[in-house]
Amino acid sequence: MTTLTLEIEPVAIDVIVTDTKLVVDLEDGRSLTIPLEWYPRLLNGTAEERQMYELLGDGYAIAWPALDEHIGIEGLLAGRRSSESQKSLEKWLKVRRGE
Repeated sequence: MTTLTLEIEPVAIDVIVTDTKLVVDLEDGRSLTIPLEWYPRLLNGTAEERQMYELLGDGYAIAWPALDEHIGIEGLLAGRRSSESQKSLEKWLKVRRGE
């Protein structure tokens, strides 16, 4: 297994979520573009919910309280997708639909 070693702590300073992408601007000038399908809760959220994010700490993670989604910047750099199980996602979707 490979371990990611970072020379500096990655810090997010801005987030843009479209219907297909999550774009995270980092303090060091880089921008990460991630397919939204990697994060099903974001993909299934409304445009308004996707815009209601919070940068946690000094920008080490992003949270969407309305969607109960939290994504660490190191995980984005490592290429980690959501680890939520299909069963958990389906349960969350049922609650959202009021079932």
